[in-house]
Amino acid sequence: MGLFDFVTEAGSKLGGKIFDIANNDEAVTEATSVTPERLNELRANSITENIEESDVIVKDLNVTVNGDTATLNGKVNTQECSEKLTLIAGNQHGIGKVDCQLDVANPEPESTMYTVKSGDTLSKIAKAVYGDASLYPKIFEANKPMLSDPNKIYVGQNLRIPAK
Repeated sequence: MGLFDFVTEAGSKLGGKIFDIANNDEAVTEATSVTPERLNELRANSITENIEESDVIVKDLNVTVNGDTATLNGKVNTQECSEKLTLIAGNQHGIGKVDCQLDVANPEPESTMYTVKSGDTLSKIAKAVYGDASLYPKIFEANKPMLSDPNKIYVGQNLRIPAK
C-alpha cells in the first residue's frame, strides 16, 4: 500500500502503559527514563496488541517502529484488512507515518482516507463525501474495530471512507 501520514499527537496514548511496562509494574519512587529504542519497542508491542485485539485477520505479522514511523509486514486477504491495520497503527499517539508493506491476497481499489477535523461528525463526513448524511453507518462499519461508537471520533484521527 505504501506510506501514510498521521497526526503524531493524536491517537490513543500509551502514557501509563509505557511507564508500567518499562518499570515492570513496580512502584517507582524516583525519576526514570525510557530510551528511544525502548520506546520504539514499546510502541511496536502496543500496535501488535491492538491488532491482535481487533477482528482483523493477519498472518505472519511483524510490526517495527523507528521514531514516529511504524512499518507493518505480513499477509492479509483483502485491501480492507490492510487499510484497517494501517489505521490501527497510525491512530496511536506518537506515530506520524505508517509504511504498510502488507501482502494483500485479493487486491481491490483502495478506500479514501480522511483526517477528522474540528466539528466533524460521521454524518457531516457522509454528507460531504456521499451527499447523504444518513450514510454515516457505512463509514462507521468501515472503521470497526477502531471505532466502537459512531459518536466517538477525535480531531486528527484518520478514517477509511469506502466507495459509495
